[in-house]
Amino acid sequence: MPSYLTAWPSRDLIRASHQQITREWWENRRKHFDIHISQFVIDEASAGDVQAAADRIAILKEFPLLDITEEVDEIATELLNRLSLPPRAATDAAHIALAAVHEMHFLLTWNCTHIANAEMAQDIEQVCSDFGLECPVVCTPEELMGG
Repeated sequence: MPSYLTAWPSRDLIRASHQQITREWWENRRKHFDIHISQFVIDEASAGDVQAAADRIAILKEFPLLDITEEVDEIATELLNRLSLPPRAATDAAHIALAAVHEMHFLLTWNCTHIANAEMAQDIEQVCSDFGLECPVVCTPEELMGG
């Protein structure tokens, strides 16, 4: 989300569309939600070009951080194993685990490979349920634009 929000407009049509939808969501819908982030979001936003990273971090400063607990680690590991995700998807699994443990209603992302993936949704929900947790609604900003 932060990278789509702060990046220069892309020439790639899909990326440009995601950027526009993200900006519209940020301007029109953000105020309807209590947004929380994690250290993982800060770490991702801090990577890359120094100025671009500073722009991303600046928009994230106002949001409270969710604690990364032992339970988050356990659930993330179970997601990696049950979904047969590659090790590089560990942070993706952690995003889901954090949202579930901290009872977030929504997990907003453009990552449709390992997070907002309809083919994985049922297994993600099952892992959350196995830990006695309710799975957050995992969706893209486009899906959370409202009526």
